[in-house]
Amino acid sequence: MASPVLIGFLTTMALIAAIGAQNAFVLRQGIRGEHIVAVIALCTVSDLILIAAGIAGVGALITAHPSAMTVAKFGGAAFLIGYGVLAARRAVRPSTLNPSERTPARLAEVLVTCLALTWLNPHVYLDTVVLLGSLANEHHEQRWLFGVGAVAASAVWFTGLGLGARRLAGLFANPTTWRLLDGLIAVMMIGLGTSLALS
Repeated sequence: MASPVLIGFLTTMALIAAIGAQNAFVLRQGIRGEHIVAVIALCTVSDLILIAAGIAGVGALITAHPSAMTVAKFGGAAFLIGYGVLAARRAVRPSTLNPSERTPARLAEVLVTCLALTWLNPHVYLDTVVLLGSLANEHHEQRWLFGVGAVAASAVWFTGLGLGARRLAGLFANPTTWRLLDGLIAVMMIGLGTSLALS
């Protein structure tokens, strides 16, 4: 059986790779080379807090109400499959990302925007706190190992996205690249959701 650390890493990588507002912001900052290290650190620390809260909170809920695991499992499966369907729709109908060419923003402005995109997004609580928390608790006493893998995936993703964006600027100007990425995300999310529902 695969290590909980590896499962946590791969699951989080599949979830976090969905191109949403936060990732688009990190990508834009990376393309512009503007305060990107601070943005990467803020996103990673935010995920660490959210993942830990999810594992601790869902763990307590399951201890008190074991039947909640069934609800969380099927709710999480439906959520993953739904995300996969949305990614598939984006792959069929792509949109382009056009980073702003404004004058450089101040660090405080960039960090406030990053915090808002991270903490005011209702999906972050569904997928990072509820979904990852319930998936981690499938591993019972090894749930924190799943959490280690999940946080490692977050750090790797944001670092790669932010620092690699400058090199990928030309590639991501092509809508076909977004279609391929969203197609891959769709396959991974629907596969994970189906696996969770059948487990």
